[in-house]
Amino acid sequence: MATEDTMMNPRIESLMKRTASKFGLVTLSARRAREINSYFNQLGEGLGTMVPPQVSSTSRKPLSISFEEIAADKILSVPLSVYEELEAELDEELLDAVADDVVSELEADAVVEAEVAEEVVAEAVVEVAEVDVTVDAEVAVEAAAE
Repeated sequence: MATEDTMMNPRIESLMKRTASKFGLVTLSARRAREINSYFNQLGEGLGTMVPPQVSSTSRKPLSISFEEIAADKILSVPLSVYEELEAELDEELLDAVADDVVSELEADAVVEAEVAEEVVAEAVVEVAEVDVTVDAEVAVEAAAE
């Protein structure tokens, strides 16, 4: 069996074994190439949010690096159903975390409001006591005057 010499390394035949279809291979490699490109573009900014290339490569092109990662089984194709399940779980965890944050903020606001209400009540009690003393003093003065 004669093999043709190609410019692409790794060979497409070896990459096809790691994905379900050519379309899947193209999609996986293109997405990863975009991630690698974003990683190289944000290096100077110091953000560090992208995953660096997972293989050492002599190539400087993101698409070639992504093909090498796929060939080395560093990047795997995940069926959409598994991805959707993982995304749903993460969304649920995120919603739970956000709900916990909102509840804790509401509880903290309720504590602050209760403290403010206690201060207002305490001030009102002091004012009522002062009014009672003033009224008692006026009644005493009127009684003494009679």
